[in-house]
Amino acid sequence: MPGTDATVAANRFGLGAAPGELAALGDDARLALRAQVHGAPPLIVEDLPSSQQLLAAALAQRAASTEADDAPPGTSSPESPARARIAPAARVLRGIYLPAYNADALARFHRAVTTPQGSLERLLQFCSNHCAVSVDKLVVLGPEGPMERDAIRPHVLGNFADMLLAATRHPAMLLYLDNVQSIGPASVAAVRAGRRGRTQGLNENLGREILELHTLGVQGGYTQQDVRELATILSGWSLGGQQGRLRGGQTGQFHFHAAFHEPGARTLLGRRYAEAGVEQGERALRDLALHPATARHLATKLARHFIADDPPAVVIEAVAAAYLRHAGDLPSTYAALLDAKQAWATPLSKFKTPADYLHSAWRALQLPVAAKDLRLFEQLGQRTWQPGSPAGWSDQSDHWDGAAALMKRLEWAQQLGATQGPRRDAAQLARLTLGPLWSPSSAQAVARAQDGAQALTLWLASPQFMRR
Repeated sequence: MPGTDATVAANRFGLGAAPGELAALGDDARLALRAQVHGAPPLIVEDLPSSQQLLAAALAQRAASTEADDAPPGTSSPESPARARIAPAARVLRGIYLPAYNADALARFHRAVTTPQGSLERLLQFCSNHCAVSVDKLVVLGPEGPMERDAIRPHVLGNFADMLLAATRHPAMLLYLDNVQSIGPASVAAVRAGRRGRTQGLNENLGREILELHTLGVQGGYTQQDVRELATILSGWSLGGQQGRLRGGQTGQFHFHAAFHEPGARTLLGRRYAEAGVEQGERALRDLALHPATARHLATKLARHFIADDPPAVVIEAVAAAYLRHAGDLPSTYAALLDAKQAWATPLSKFKTPADYLHSAWRALQLPVAAKDLRLFEQLGQRTWQPGSPAGWSDQSDHWDGAAALMKRLEWAQQLGATQGPRRDAAQLARLTLGPLWSPSSAQAVARAQDGAQALTLWLASPQFMRR
């Protein structure tokens, strides 16, 4: 039977064990994981639209809708009158963003279920959730999938500063946190607007979330003045190819609108940043990435995600030290986590999120992925890329293990048991996926099941399968 380390590697650090995975990891599971985090991120093979393509299509659709709505009476149109009255935003949502979201979410699910490197996909999902945007703000429904593909995945085994910059500059983040039209109060654009009797404002959302969530953390020692200073530094970080005062640059790509940028030197966390246009923001973000508070914040989140809701202080300190010692190099940071003995402790203690639960079930049963399966994430309480706030999905068990949530899982487990159980050997699946961590009491319950459907349900509902 495969050893304990292989079981922990596949279930805690990965997305759940597939049949044969524990045997493949063997007695060198820790070495195998270290090799993965010092390798290359898995490539994307799906042909999916970029955020630039989606935003360009959305802008074109809106322009066409506006022209149709403004057409003189009697002008012929290929659209019916009823369709012509549909709001441009609804047309973009239905015709462009929703299909793109579904395609990206399905591809993400497929990768999670089929990858032989589950630990890398888990790290990708962890980093994506760290720099979260939420698709309940419909303007990012289309660009969010490309953000994970283009801003997070290439850097998940790179340097955190590069990931931070890529995520901050991505259209999904700029739109989600309203930086697209953030205008410095003394900028060229604001002065011009003032002459016409209009007031243009600075938006602090991006600056605040970078400090509170992406870098220093809520206990990181920053002030409201630091929030405003960072927001001012990032004024002008926007998108290109739009109409009116936003025109310029490539449609749907990051563009620095110099006229929106607040001129002058700024002071952030006691450090002065000379005026340098877009480079002023880039320097500030790179310094934030290497701040000791950022190291501790990331270390705490990693330890909480992989080890325990209340992670050991000694692990946090070790991971933070490795992060600073290696100047934000993420593979070295992950390696410090893998070196912690607490990371390999048993039994499995982290309660699975709904996504973890579904991923591990699909991997164990080797089920095909279909578009209709995406609804299960929402039914169980974790629709893909919809955490509801920039803070991302919670890593605390008490967010997921309530009575109502457990009942939904059990109902789903019974449904899956009814369809898959008659042709499955639940006892064998438990041994292949949970190895020595499959408890005697759970094994006895499965052995006493009245039929295959009940046996499979009991395995899916067991304490060992519910945790990672």
